[in-house]
Amino acid sequence: MPIDPWFLIAIACSLVGYGLYLVGLRRHLVQPNRASWLIWSAATAVEAATYAAVNPSALPGWVFALSACACAAVTIGIWRRSIWSAPSRGELFCMAACLAALTLWIVSRNAFWAHMLVVVAVPVSFWPTWQSVLQDRTRERSPAWGLWSIGDLATLLVATRSGDQHVGEYAYILVELLCHASVWFMVGLATINPLRSLGFRHGRFYVLDAYSPAANLFAVGETHLGKAVYAAQGFAEGDAIIRFTGRRFRADQVPSLMRGSSDRFVQVTPQHFMGPSGKIDDLINHSCDPNAGLRFAGGSVTLVAVRDIAPGEEIAWDYSTTLAESNWHMICQCRSPECRRVIGNFSTLSQARQEWFRSRNLVAPYLRRRDAVTARDRAA
Repeated sequence: MPIDPWFLIAIACSLVGYGLYLVGLRRHLVQPNRASWLIWSAATAVEAATYAAVNPSALPGWVFALSACACAAVTIGIWRRSIWSAPSRGELFCMAACLAALTLWIVSRNAFWAHMLVVVAVPVSFWPTWQSVLQDRTRERSPAWGLWSIGDLATLLVATRSGDQHVGEYAYILVELLCHASVWFMVGLATINPLRSLGFRHGRFYVLDAYSPAANLFAVGETHLGKAVYAAQGFAEGDAIIRFTGRRFRADQVPSLMRGSSDRFVQVTPQHFMGPSGKIDDLINHSCDPNAGLRFAGGSVTLVAVRDIAPGEEIAWDYSTTLAESNWHMICQCRSPECRRVIGNFSTLSQARQEWFRSRNLVAPYLRRRDAVTARDRAA
């Protein structure tokens, strides 16, 4: 019996998708959550087993089995690189559903309803990913989502062409297709192009289309902290480097879990923060000895060079120059000779360092006003 070409397409898309996801993880282009991948591994394994029990000779079962193995391999591969956070209620529900499906299958030998229980759990398991992508779509910028969607569509065609399955058996394939495709649409259809998602090598850098302006002023590389922005051409002291953009949020709207190295929010007033833009300004790191700083003019926020920056040099600014929040801090790993070890608000800087930033107009306006009030109080 000849092998259905759509079956081969489904297998290829699934495996290549997992491989490219690992490449993106290695280049710090995706930020997966361990708990989510553990759930997906368990759900995929249970689904593959129950689907095979219900349809022992169906070709889609092989796709699910290989996907389960690849998903487990990715979960093992991301363990040391991914971010750990406690499971949410939705994730706990998915864990419980997978356990219940296994129990139902083993105790009652009812593979069909165990299969359907996992079908219900799958979209719930995607909820943390949808929330993460809504906050910052670059966290899942990978060709994998497009390839998995195409693979699911090919699997659906294989099941349809076989014509010997009950309508209920299409449920898992359809749910997987809709979930994968939804993430693909959210991160952008163009991400299926590896040059746009993974970047192309330029010397020791990977240049990403989405992070590369027409003038090609920047390159995205890797450091011990992950992604970093480097100058592709030189900047003179005082040159405008890039304008920071992003939606404004009230302080009470900033996600409480956005702390430390995952925090991409810039405080612009006492009550407002600028959120991630999805562009290259999100990737510019902190340094206690920066070569750039933020300058506020009207409603715009622009990064300017505080000294000459040579081509190939990492661009960095001091996060403390916009911070007033007293309970925010982050362990610093900039490795500069001037490293303070801990990044805090502006008042944690030495008086000499504060004056250095003030003299160059590199302090958020609301902090300058606060400084003026403090000076008047001291004089009184």
